[in-house]
Amino acid sequence: MTAAEAQARRNLEETGWRQPRLAPSLAEVYRTVHVEGEASWWRKALAFAGPGYLVAVGYMDPGNWATDLAGGSRFAYGLLSVILVSNLMAILLQGLSAKLGIATGRDLAQACRDHYSRPVAFLHWLLCETAIAACDLAEVIGSAIGLNLLFGIPLPLGIGLTALDVLLVLFLQHKGFRLLEALVVALIATIAGCFLFEIILARPDLGAIARGFVPQLVILSDHERLYIAIGILGATVMPHNLYLHSSIVQTRRYEETPAGKRTAIRYAFLDSTVALTAALFINAAILIVAAATFYRAGHTEVAEIQQAYHLLTPLLGATAASTVFALALLASGQNSTLTGTLAGQIVMEGFLNIRLRPWVRRLITRMIAIIPAGLVAILAGASGTAKLLILSQVILSLQLSFAVVPLVQFTADRRKMGEFANARWLTALAWIVAAFIAMLNAWLLVQIFLGWVA
Repeated sequence: MTAAEAQARRNLEETGWRQPRLAPSLAEVYRTVHVEGEASWWRKALAFAGPGYLVAVGYMDPGNWATDLAGGSRFAYGLLSVILVSNLMAILLQGLSAKLGIATGRDLAQACRDHYSRPVAFLHWLLCETAIAACDLAEVIGSAIGLNLLFGIPLPLGIGLTALDVLLVLFLQHKGFRLLEALVVALIATIAGCFLFEIILARPDLGAIARGFVPQLVILSDHERLYIAIGILGATVMPHNLYLHSSIVQTRRYEETPAGKRTAIRYAFLDSTVALTAALFINAAILIVAAATFYRAGHTEVAEIQQAYHLLTPLLGATAASTVFALALLASGQNSTLTGTLAGQIVMEGFLNIRLRPWVRRLITRMIAIIPAGLVAILAGASGTAKLLILSQVILSLQLSFAVVPLVQFTADRRKMGEFANARWLTALAWIVAAFIAMLNAWLLVQIFLGWVA
C-alpha cells in the first residue's frame, strides 16, 4: 500500500465508513431540482416540497386499507390510537432518514453497504427486497381490486395488467422529477376528497373518534387486536420508505455547505411532516368510515375491500358511495406503484451497486408480486387476496427493525454525521421507538408460534 493509499484509508476511517461514497442512486434525477439560496421562506418551502408526499404515498396504500377496514369494522374506533402512534413514529423516522441523506450524501442502502461487512449488507438487502415485494404485493392486489370494482375486470386479469404500469413510470422519469411529484400530490388529493365524501355520508360519532385516539392497554392483551394493530404499524411505518426518503431528498440542488445542509434538513422535515399529517387523516378516515358504517350496522367481519365496496351503497344510502370508494382505491394503488418503483431501484443500486435499466428492475419486482397474487386470486378468490393483503402488512412490520436500527445508529454517529448527528434526547427517543417496534414484532411472533393468531 502506497503512502497516498494509506492516507486515504485513514481519512476514510475518520469518517466512520468502511468504503468511499460511490455514485448516487437515481443518478438521472440527482440534484435536478434547483433551490434558490436567496428565495423567501415560502418559495423555499415550495421548492423542497415533494419528497415527503412520495413517502406519504406508502402510508395510504392498499395494504393500509385492508388493515384499517379490518380494524374499524371489528373494533370500531379503538385502533385509531395505533394509527396516531404509528404516524408519530413515522414522522420521527422519516425525519432521520432525510437528515441522513442530506448530511452524508448517502441514502440508507448505501450507508448500510459502506458501514457493514459484505455478508451483513447482503443480508440487509435480501430483507429489504422481501419488504418491497410484500409492499408491491399490496399494490398489485389493490389496483386489481380497483379495476375489478370499477370496470368488472376479473382479478387474475387485473393482476396481470398491473405489469403495464412500468410504462407510466418510465414516461414520468423522463419528463422530470417535479412532474412525478405533481402527479402523486394530485392522486393524494383525489383519495382525500373521496374519503371526505364518505365521512360526510357516514356521520361518525365525534366523541367516540376522540376517545379512539387515546391508547388502550387492551390492545396488547387482546390477541386479535394486537395482530391487526401490528398490521397497521407495518402498513404505516414502511421499511422501504426509509430507503426511499434518504435518496429522493438528494434531488434538490442546494448549497452543499453546513448552512445549506441545515436549511435543507429543516425544510425536508417540514415537507415530510405536512405530508405525513395528510396521510394520518386519510388512514384515520378509512378506519372511521369502516367503524361508522360496518361496525355500527353489525357487520363486524368486513376485512375484504370487495365486501366493503358492496356494503357501502346500501348502508349509506348513496349510489355514489361505492364508486367513490373504488376510485380512491385505484388512485391509491397507482400512487403506490410510482414510489415502489423508485424504492426498488434505490435499494438495488445502493446495496449492490448494480444499475439495471428501470424497466428491467420494475418488471423483476412486479413479477415477484404478480405470481403469488395471481395464484391466490385464481385458487382462493377474493377472500384469499384479502388475507394476503393483511399478511403482507405484517411481513412489512417484521422487516421494519432491520431498517430502523441502522438508521438510528448512523444518525447518532458523530463521525458519520458531523455536526448533524442527533442530539442525545433525539437519539434516546429514536432508540425507544426502535425498541418498541422490535418488542411488538417479537410478541407477534410468540403469538403466532403458540397458535394464538392464524
